[in-house]
Amino acid sequence: MVLLFFILLLIGGIAAGFIGSLVGLGGAIVLVPLLSLGLGVPLYYATGSALIATIATSSGAASAYVRDRITNVKIGMSLEIATTLGAIGGSLLAAYIYKIGALSIIFVVFGIVLLSSVYQSFKKRKLELPKRMPPDRTTKFFQLKGSYYDEYLKRRVNYHGIRWMQSEAIMLAAGIISGLLGVGSGVLKVLSMDQAMNLPQKVSTTTSNFMIGVTAAVGTAIYWKLGYIQPFIAGTAAVGVLIGAYIGSKKLNSMRNVGIRTLFIVVLVVLGVEMILRGIL
Repeated sequence: MVLLFFILLLIGGIAAGFIGSLVGLGGAIVLVPLLSLGLGVPLYYATGSALIATIATSSGAASAYVRDRITNVKIGMSLEIATTLGAIGGSLLAAYIYKIGALSIIFVVFGIVLLSSVYQSFKKRKLELPKRMPPDRTTKFFQLKGSYYDEYLKRRVNYHGIRWMQSEAIMLAAGIISGLLGVGSGVLKVLSMDQAMNLPQKVSTTTSNFMIGVTAAVGTAIYWKLGYIQPFIAGTAAVGVLIGAYIGSKKLNSMRNVGIRTLFIVVLVVLGVEMILRGIL
């Protein structure tokens, strides 16, 4: 029985890492329901394991994306301050939220936020690259621009970001959600860079992968202090996630942006519904 538990967890970790590396998430969309609903692991242990898995996803995929120059490290680092501060605040709030039993409300609200974001992503689903928009003050001040070679398009793609302050506010919320729930940080990061900053989907995805590990590391330290991380569960999940993230990182640049966005929309809907159900049930 114990062996079956760890085999299922390893397979779930591989699936989580693969999906997470393609859409810029930490894999919690697979791991948290698998652990808490499928395998009967208490939610706080499942959340702690998801944070560890997020670090593994970032480690497994981000290095490949940085090497291929798809990730925009400058944009990622400029936004990471807000997510780190949010993760600290969210993790510190977690113990209090668990104590008063208000976690279900947060799940429902977060699920509604995700589902409300589907429409904007759906409108852009057929765009291989975002529509060009004029640079604003933050673009010029922070030099929010970059380029990468797209293997699918067979050409170099030049781009620039806009609305940095709006994106920073979303990143703060992403950090808080990550600290509280162990899920959702990546999905909000991708939405922020895709919809607020108007970056290409591959850049949003890979830069999110680069960022989520840092955000999760902050939350993990606090969860460890609170005793919410079970080493054997988290370790097994992390091994699977590393394998899946490595496989996914080899596939992303040869895929269409449209295909990645479609997968992201599906994940957005599933995660939104999952959050609401977990809050209600």
